[in-house]
Amino acid sequence: MKRASNRRRRRPTPVEMRAEYHFDYRKARPNRFAALMKGSTVAVVLDPDVASVFQTSEAVNSLLRSVIAALPADIKRESTAG
Repeated sequence: MKRASNRRRRRPTPVEMRAEYHFDYRKARPNRFAALMKGSTVAVVLDPDVASVFQTSEAVNSLLRSVIAALPADIKRESTAG
């Protein structure tokens, strides 16, 4: 059985932040979750009071579609043109 050393180990000295870092991006690997993220980007964030009314995204979408259907035709054409 080895004897435990009674010498104390040195603690590593704290390293300060460098002014600039250079990373070798050639060694970077592609994100394996990137394919799962396609099409799931959040474009609209609801305020908490509005989000509390709707339980699912389908409920929000159905209400918005009904509002779009109620809009006059000339407003719909202007929004799709831009």
